[in-house]
Amino acid sequence: MARKHSKAENKLVENLFYEMRKKMVREVMDSNQLDGILFTALENIHYLCGFTGSDGALVLTRKDSFFLTDSRYWTQAEEEVHDARIIRYKKKMEGIVSLLLELKLTHIGFESISLAFSSHQFLLERLAHEVKLIPLENALKNLRAVKDVQELTRIRKAIDISSNAFSHIMKILKEGIQEREVAVEMEFFMKRNGADALGFDIIIASGKRSALPHGRASAKRIEKGDFILIDFGSGFQGYHSDQTRTLVFGKPSPEQEKIYRIVKEAHDHAIEAIRPGLSICEIDRVAREHIQNQGFGEYFGHGLGHGIGLAVHEDPVVNFENKDLAQEGMIFTIEPGIYLPDLGGVRIEDMVRVTSDGAEILTYLPRELEAI
Repeated sequence: MARKHSKAENKLVENLFYEMRKKMVREVMDSNQLDGILFTALENIHYLCGFTGSDGALVLTRKDSFFLTDSRYWTQAEEEVHDARIIRYKKKMEGIVSLLLELKLTHIGFESISLAFSSHQFLLERLAHEVKLIPLENALKNLRAVKDVQELTRIRKAIDISSNAFSHIMKILKEGIQEREVAVEMEFFMKRNGADALGFDIIIASGKRSALPHGRASAKRIEKGDFILIDFGSGFQGYHSDQTRTLVFGKPSPEQEKIYRIVKEAHDHAIEAIRPGLSICEIDRVAREHIQNQGFGEYFGHGLGHGIGLAVHEDPVVNFENKDLAQEGMIFTIEPGIYLPDLGGVRIEDMVRVTSDGAEILTYLPRELEAI
C-alpha cells in the first residue's frame, strides 16, 4: 500500500512548484534589468505563492518574496501562502509604497494590464525619483501559458467534474424543459461534486438561439428539431475546464448533419496540426480555411480557442493574429463553430495539451453528433 504523504511533505513538494515559477519571474527580471516586480493580478499571485483570496499584492525581488494583505486575509494567508514573508497593511497602496522604499529597490516592474491607473499615479507620486516603474505587459504575457504537473492534475479534476455534470443532465433533457432549468441542474451537480465555482455562466442555447455564440440559458423550452449548444466548465482549486457539445433534439435534418460534420472536421484538422514550434495562428488557419472552403467562413467569427488555467481565458490566444509558437505543456481550447441565424449554431470545444510530438485531447466526452 502506498504511504500517505504528511502535511509537511506535501508542503515541501508544493514549495518546489512555486520555486520553479518564481525562477521564471526572476529570468524576466534579469532580461529587463529589474530589482523586483510588483504583482497585483490575483491569478498571478495565486500562481506564484498559492493565495486564493480576493485582494492582496506580491513583490518578488531577486532573492525574496513578500505577500501583502490586510486583516481580512491574515489567517488565510498564513494557511495558503508558500515561500513568502507575509506583511499586513491597513491601506493597500501605502503598504506597497512602504515596502518598496524599505527594500531600496530602484527599478520595479509592474503588471500594466492589472494595475489601475489611479494606483499607478499614487505610486509615481509617493515613490518620486527614488524608484523607476517599468510596465511589463509583453514580458509577463505567457508566464502561465505552460502548465506544470500540479496544474495539469487540477485541470484534469475540473474536467472530470464538468464531464460528469454533462452526463448527468443528459438524463433530464426532454421536450419542453427550459434551458435555464438544465443550466441550474448542471451548476448544482458540479458544486455538489467538488467544484469550487463555475468559471462562467453555463451557456445552453437551443433552436435558433444556438446561433448566439454566448447565448445564456433562457426561459426558452427545448423543442423537437432544435440544435442544443451547451458550453460549460467547472473550477477546482482555482483551475478551470471549458468544453462545448452540440446536440440535436430528435432526428437531425440533412442540413444539421452537414453543418455538424464541417465543424467537426475543422476541429479534428486543427488538433491534428498541433505540435511544438508551430505558429499558433497556423492552428487557427487550418480550421478557418476548412470552414471557408465549405462556404461558411462568414459564419465563424470568433477565434479558434484560448488558453485556460487559473483564468478561463488566458494566454495563449488561439487566433489568426497570434504568431507566437506553440510550446510543449501549453493547454488551450479548440472550438470552431458555425452559427446560422435561421437554423442555429454548432460548436465543438475541447481542451488540448501540447505534447512533444503533437497534442493530447484532455476532454473526453463523445464528439459525434448525438440525437436525443
